[in-house]
Amino acid sequence: MCVKYSFTQRHNKGFTLLELLVSLLIFAVLAVMAYGGLQAVLDAQKRTAAQAMQLAELQTFFAILSRDIEQMIDRGIRDNYGEAQSSLTGDQTTLEFTRTGWRNPAGFTRSHMQRVAYIMDDNRIIRQGWQVLDRAQGSVPIENALIDDVNEFEVRFLDQDLQWQSHWPVLNTNLTNIPGGLPRAVEIVVDIEGWGRITRLFSVVSGLPAQSTTSTTTTTPQSTTQETTTPETNIIEEQASP
Repeated sequence: MCVKYSFTQRHNKGFTLLELLVSLLIFAVLAVMAYGGLQAVLDAQKRTAAQAMQLAELQTFFAILSRDIEQMIDRGIRDNYGEAQSSLTGDQTTLEFTRTGWRNPAGFTRSHMQRVAYIMDDNRIIRQGWQVLDRAQGSVPIENALIDDVNEFEVRFLDQDLQWQSHWPVLNTNLTNIPGGLPRAVEIVVDIEGWGRITRLFSVVSGLPAQSTTSTTTTTPQSTTQETTTPETNIIEEQASP
């Protein structure tokens, strides 16, 4: 009986303290490794979501800007002080112009033309839009922030002589504006945090010269032949190199 009791007691003993400590150490190492891998996945997912959101904002900004510039028209306005302003005014950091095609799904009594402006304020590009063209003293624009984290916003204008201008209307030697017309194209450069410098060139349809058709008639002894010559279309992107 004594021998059997001793054998049973020897096989029912639990883990020693050293074995428990080793087990806890292994479990802690595995937990740290698992948490580190999970944290890396979560950080990557967070960065991807932030970049995707910023890319969507950037695409929306360029889509709205392209729509506005392509519908630019030569229609001057009067500002809040009653001073006449050109259809397009701008310098290296601001852009303001008149556009057409302003949608009116609710059928309000208003013009289809709108005055819009793009400015940079507090590292954001803001689009301003006025309800009327010729403004009164109390007229205030409706502002929408299109994109954040902007380090730089530059604007250039391509004139009819294919020369780049930093101001519009163009400044003459007396630093006064030379009135008249719209540029052929507008170049926009934005420096976005994490994306770098992005350059886009937008053609101004209203600023392009009209394509004329010249007809000449040549008479021969056998027949009369009419020849029609059409000038080649200017391609802004090829001629607008700095």
